[in-house]
Amino acid sequence: MDKFKGLGVAMVTPFNEDGSIDFVGLENLTNHLINGGVSYLVVMGTSGENPTINIQEQREILNKVKEINAGRLPIVFGIGGNNTAEVVERLKTAELDGVDGILSVSPYYNKPNQQGIYKHYKTISDNSPLPIIMYNVPGRTGSLVSAETTIKIAQLPNIVVTKEASGSFDVVMDIIHNKPEDFVVVSGDDNYTLPYIAAGMEGVISVIGNAYPKEFSQMVNYAMDGDLKNARHLHYKLLPMMKAIFLDGNPGGVKYVLSKIGICKNTFRLPVEPVNKATQKALDTAML
Repeated sequence: MDKFKGLGVAMVTPFNEDGSIDFVGLENLTNHLINGGVSYLVVMGTSGENPTINIQEQREILNKVKEINAGRLPIVFGIGGNNTAEVVERLKTAELDGVDGILSVSPYYNKPNQQGIYKHYKTISDNSPLPIIMYNVPGRTGSLVSAETTIKIAQLPNIVVTKEASGSFDVVMDIIHNKPEDFVVVSGDDNYTLPYIAAGMEGVISVIGNAYPKEFSQMVNYAMDGDLKNARHLHYKLLPMMKAIFLDGNPGGVKYVLSKIGICKNTFRLPVEPVNKATQKALDTAML
């Protein structure tokens, strides 16, 4: 699945002050990413504040991104949840023309055991018309997808990538070492991307890439080409921002930076709020 290697960006959703979707900001962001050299676009991940965006709005956002993209980059669309039957229904009814893959997070809040996680992914694999990127992010879901479960899920015919954001090098290395050859592992942690690629990952689905697509895609490409000297230079140039951007929640940090560089407004839907003053100061200091 080469189209899901390199730098994918988990796009934020720009809002107007009244809470409506800011389609001008969305156009700005889409062009910013395409012109910045990213490998693919991820629409309606958690960084896009998808829990507060209804199905009709999500469809409109996807259609706008497809319109601006005009087939230039692959598009991944987020369809996940903790109700397996509901996820399957959305997969069957969503308008997915022009979409190349589905990002589907491990079930959250109800904290299933490993067998439940496996059966969830098997069920959506059996019902998805598109390849699926699974997403392991225990900091958000409350449950870890173990390396053993991920390797088992990787045997399913329609699960082609895992976005791994456990923060555990042991889990990451076990997956990379034991996965099927054609199964792709990408990072879900910006600041670990360089060492993860050195260990065998093949890219990242990034937050900081919203703001700095050119610099981060260059770092990823250098790392994947084995040019660790140049990759390290960019990694450490970006590291202060990669740390600061998550100090007071995501996507609060990256939207603040995007507002400073003129891409979109620093606006959100509750319960997400702008970052605090101390984080703003740290972001101002870290800006490239």
